[in-house]
Formats: sequence, C-alpha cells, structure tokens
Amino acid sequence: MPVITFEGEILTREQKTALIRSLTRTASESTGVPERFFSVVLHEQPAENLGFGGETVEELKARLHQK
Repeated sequence: MPVITFEGEILTREQKTALIRSLTRTASESTGVPERFFSVVLHEQPAENLGFGGETVEELKARLHQK
C-alpha cells in the first residue's frame, strides 16, 4: 500500500480535498496501482514554521505583498 506524504503550509478543506484527489489520481496513472490502494497524509505547518533562504514563508509573503 503506497503512502504519499505532503509537507506544506496550512490549506483550506477544499484545497486538501483537491490535493488528495489529484495526488492519488496522478500516482495511480503513473504506477498502474489502483487508486484505492493509496494513502495520502498531509502534514500542515503554519507559515512561520517554514523557511527558505533564511526567511520564514510568512516573511517572504509579507515582502512580496509589499511590492
């Protein structure tokens, strides 16, 4: 039973549903494994807990919105 893990920012309920469906469909098409065998696990983090290049995602978003 394959497991797909997604790590990212907090999502809406609608985004989670769409992501789970899309990841499952794509993985099934790519591998030939039926969709019913896939598990998808979402690990959500607040923007202040994620960072790139020494800045939190929260800081990056704030900076980008200022431009």
